[in-house]
Amino acid sequence: MSSFVSFVNNILYQPYIVPLFLIAVGLYFTIRTKAVQIRLFPEMFRVVMEKPENEKGVSSFAALMVSTASRVGTGNIIGVCTALILGGPGAIFWMWITAIIGAANAFIESTLAQIYKKRSSDGTFYGGPSYYMQNALGQRWLGVLFAIFVIFTYMVGYNMLAAFNLQGTFVAFSFYNEKSPAIIGAILAILFGVVVLGGGKRLIHVTELLVPLMGVIYIIISIVVLIINAGNIGTMFSSIFSSAFDFQAIFGGFAGSCIMWGLKRGLYSNEAGMGSAPNAAARADIAHPVKQGLVQALSVYLDTILICTATAFMVLSTTSVALSDFLEDGSANAAGYVQACMKASLGGFGPVFLSCAMSLFAFTTLIGNYSYVEGCLAFIIKREPTNTELIITRIIATALVFLGAIASAGLVWDTADMAQGLMVVCNIPTIAILGGVAVKALKDYTDQKAAGKSPVFLAKNIGLGDDDVDCWKEGSVNVK
Repeated sequence: MSSFVSFVNNILYQPYIVPLFLIAVGLYFTIRTKAVQIRLFPEMFRVVMEKPENEKGVSSFAALMVSTASRVGTGNIIGVCTALILGGPGAIFWMWITAIIGAANAFIESTLAQIYKKRSSDGTFYGGPSYYMQNALGQRWLGVLFAIFVIFTYMVGYNMLAAFNLQGTFVAFSFYNEKSPAIIGAILAILFGVVVLGGGKRLIHVTELLVPLMGVIYIIISIVVLIINAGNIGTMFSSIFSSAFDFQAIFGGFAGSCIMWGLKRGLYSNEAGMGSAPNAAARADIAHPVKQGLVQALSVYLDTILICTATAFMVLSTTSVALSDFLEDGSANAAGYVQACMKASLGGFGPVFLSCAMSLFAFTTLIGNYSYVEGCLAFIIKREPTNTELIITRIIATALVFLGAIASAGLVWDTADMAQGLMVVCNIPTIAILGGVAVKALKDYTDQKAAGKSPVFLAKNIGLGDDDVDCWKEGSVNVK
């Protein structure tokens, strides 16, 4: 299993596949949208606070919190530190680049998800890449394949990884022993099971509460650490940029370079272009699809530019702890590294805070990840899953959380990398083909704004017929 996963990853992460797809298509959409992810940055904050069109609908903010719950997780701490150890300090620079370019992909895919979303019998909405692959591209088989990859990525790869990363942060404590992974995994699985067995609304309410709370606390502590290590900030930036542009080292071994680690961990962290966030974006009840595209672009920034950077700055400013000390036989002891840095800066409080932060990050990640699974299952079987099917799925997901805590590090990380790469290979070419629809929607939005109107979308305004979409028609519930 491990050999097979490594073989697939060696193919996916060579310069000409996943990295090329992400960067090339991101640059293409940056140009086509006139850098929408930068140009309309202030607009992102305005639309995210709008209320849903229907009182029963999901707001842009709630959809943002679900997608951010998936994005903001253990990868923002352990994933970042893994990239720094294996790729060097410059990896964080390439994570920034991945985020800025990737935000264009995030805008396109989430706008498409809104345009081609479906309306359920209770008046709420659902959708995602599988639906625009089926309805706009006319390739149901691709939508089914993508849905399978989503379930594999989030219920297996990412949720097992979140559980593994969480239990790893407790190594710094004296009570940790060979039984600890199983105990921590069991506690996490029970808490996760309680929430998912409560259904979709509980998922949204929990993430809407916990995600902003944990993000704000984490940023505050990172600022405190930077103030403590203020004398090292110059050295920190010097190491980041010298490593990021050490092209001799980069092209001497691209697979292990800071660029590749920045891309891999940047993708794992912000998921831009993977096609995951559009599943949450499609739920939002809004007046124009572009609004949710902007909201999801903002989520990429919150994840990578804010949270991932906070982690990188905290550990890299702690110059008394060397990256090389945590490289063991080609593997990164990321949990040990970040714990050592936190202890050096904050004393005994550091490891305690980190474990608490990781617990919140991991828990919301598990919830956000699982929120994508049931929708994809419904797409595959062409109907809403029965209660029995949902209970079985939720029990399997709960068991996988426990298994992740006791699994081996290499296999869990490699499996997550493979799964996310397969999603990219399906989704990025699709949005490259369909992206013109989202670009037309963007022009419709900006034209209405320029005319002093509050933008309202109709499919016919961008050349789509009533047969092309399920929503956005004259008289539709989401068009007033």
